[in-house]
Amino acid sequence: MTQTDFVFLESIVGIDNLFVLDEIEADFSHDELGTIQHAPEAHVYITNKDQVSKIMKYANLNLIPVTVRGTGTGLVGACVPIYGGILMDTSKMNHILELDEVNMTLRVEPGVLLFEIYEYVEKQHFFYGPDPGEKSATIGGNISTNAGGMRAVKYGVTRDWIRGLEVVLPSGEFIKTGGKVVKNSTGYSIKDLIIGSEGTLGIIVEATLKLIPLPKQSLSLLVPFKNRIEAIEAVPKVISLQSLPTAVEFMDKQALKYSEEYLGKKIPNANFEAYLLISFDGNSKVQTEQDIEEVSRACIEQFNALDAFLIDTDERKSSVWSARGAFLEAIKASTTQIDECDVVLPRSEITEFLSFTREVSDKLNVRIPYFGHAGDGNLHIYFCKDEMIDQDWKSVLQQGFQLLYQKAFEMGGLVSGEHGIGYAKKEYLEQQVGHSQIKLMRGIKQVFDPNQILNPGKII
Repeated sequence: MTQTDFVFLESIVGIDNLFVLDEIEADFSHDELGTIQHAPEAHVYITNKDQVSKIMKYANLNLIPVTVRGTGTGLVGACVPIYGGILMDTSKMNHILELDEVNMTLRVEPGVLLFEIYEYVEKQHFFYGPDPGEKSATIGGNISTNAGGMRAVKYGVTRDWIRGLEVVLPSGEFIKTGGKVVKNSTGYSIKDLIIGSEGTLGIIVEATLKLIPLPKQSLSLLVPFKNRIEAIEAVPKVISLQSLPTAVEFMDKQALKYSEEYLGKKIPNANFEAYLLISFDGNSKVQTEQDIEEVSRACIEQFNALDAFLIDTDERKSSVWSARGAFLEAIKASTTQIDECDVVLPRSEITEFLSFTREVSDKLNVRIPYFGHAGDGNLHIYFCKDEMIDQDWKSVLQQGFQLLYQKAFEMGGLVSGEHGIGYAKKEYLEQQVGHSQIKLMRGIKQVFDPNQILNPGKII
């Protein structure tokens, strides 16, 4: 980029919202995981959608790469500007625009944080279903990665809660797709192409979210098992009962130990080898309690559970769910560096896949803790560098990822359940879907972004 480019950007966003070259903080050269790093030449805070349009028109004309970033909580390098250029930061586009109580929708700008959405709609007795683990992520980032989370068993993923989008194309042109309508059979679903495209097709400047009435009751069970095999084998049996849970999370004793050390407090009933954390919600206290009772009885009498602890007080809820929420940070704190394998499998294959993961750990002599959304088959598997030298670490990652992803593909699994492809997982995506699908994806990219300036080098 040139001084002329910087002067143009300053004329659009003002001097207070522009940082160039050495002025740019190092944090903006990587995401949460930090395995992919490259600095932008200009870091621009955007405050309205017209600024997005003007900058994209200029960048498209002058062939300047543009990468969009929210709060940078991704784990696959999707928001890292690997070709430099402009880092377009939408974190200041953070306004809630409209709550429509009749149509039960919420219009938001892309920089609104996930926890802000929860707080806002729940005060009005509404509910937004997706529950990704990182609550400080932006809604724009959630949509761009089609984020999932713990409540996917009952409520689905982000895609299922997006009614409409307003998007700026690489040319600077605005398009609107979807809206407040419930049904839509109007041609190809451009909205669903944008969702999960990780900022490679267009820039989300406004989103219309679906809401439902807030469930009045929420209860959880912590169910211990003799070993991880019996715990995971119970998952499809629990889901097949009449009582559909909101979430079914798998945890083992080691994962809880990491959280206890990280949080500095003991977790109640954390002395068993493996657990399912099962939650229920609904509008009837009687029905929710009946669901809890049915699942508790079935787990103990039919599914080999050792006990079933009701998580019914605020203190216990906070303790157990904060421990589950801290797993990633706790694992990061236990080592010098981590990298993640984010696979999703048919639920029936989880037990065998985790056994294979332990074999890989032994074979490569690397520590590999894991946890996961057992209810939807999405596992988070972490390679820990510990005291390994850089050369060995690189070799272990290459071998380990290849082994795990190939095994997942053989079992009917996919390369990513919720974190996306970004830069880090591109080669595994191509291995999984093959040349024909990659060719289709490249064709879609070419139609949206013929000059290849928007988040170049990602996904395909």
